[in-house]
Amino acid sequence: MTKITKFPSALISGDCTTSSLVLDGGSIIDQCIVTAGERGTFFLEQHLLYVVLGGSVKLTCGRQTWTVGKNEMILLRRAQSVSYEKQGSEETGLFESQLFAINDELLKDFLTSQQVQIPQMAEELGTQVSPMSERLVAYCWSLSPYFNDPSQVNPGLLRLKVMELLYNVMDCSKNIFRQMLQLRQPVKTDIHRVVEENYTSPISLDELAYLSGRSLSSFKREFQDIYGEPPARWIREKRLSKAHEMLQSSSLSVADIAYSLGFENPTHFSRIFKQQYGTSPISLCGRVSRHNQMA
Repeated sequence: MTKITKFPSALISGDCTTSSLVLDGGSIIDQCIVTAGERGTFFLEQHLLYVVLGGSVKLTCGRQTWTVGKNEMILLRRAQSVSYEKQGSEETGLFESQLFAINDELLKDFLTSQQVQIPQMAEELGTQVSPMSERLVAYCWSLSPYFNDPSQVNPGLLRLKVMELLYNVMDCSKNIFRQMLQLRQPVKTDIHRVVEENYTSPISLDELAYLSGRSLSSFKREFQDIYGEPPARWIREKRLSKAHEMLQSSSLSVADIAYSLGFENPTHFSRIFKQQYGTSPISLCGRVSRHNQMA
């Protein structure tokens, strides 16, 4: 089981080994060049424009799966867990991509400077893979020299390069740009679907409210009306119940189960699990192991 990596904070803090350019301590451009077969899971703290320049990547978010190939891109909304599996190209065996973290403030600055009128959207635009124009592909390759020595890149120049990206998307990919506009005005989504698809992610109530297209106060009020209890308590009990089920039916370690259900600290998970069920999770793991040995 792969631990969920927070994007982009894990890259900004240096916890990951990829080459990155950081703008204003928040937005980031990450370059990834690896051999085939790498797998993992990101939790998106910011919106992600995922660009593939070589090979392909299979992305899974909730019940949806997309395959992004060479010279294609996809825009993913923040506050979601996304699993990935990368495949290298037939020619070189390498997978090459660039990941652009787009924060709300940067997007707001761009839309304000362009005086873009954001239309009211009655329906949510579905996430989909989009082809890149020749201009967008050339733009991405123009960034390659910047990754050689990120510390020498002038912050003002880097900000201009990010703005250049947004100009290119606006001019060359209407579908992706419309999705970006939607990020500034989330469409109301069914609360049942939002919480059921995301309760196992390391997600805050603010982020759940955002995904549902509601203010935090409205989300809490509607959640209480639907489930009859506060969302924080429901999520905690739902995670612990799922953990109890997994401990009895799988051979995964306590840490693997904790991470897979959105707990960031296995020690904290073990403590609240014992409070809930009167026994430690490791004791249930031991029972599964002994049963497997006897079988």
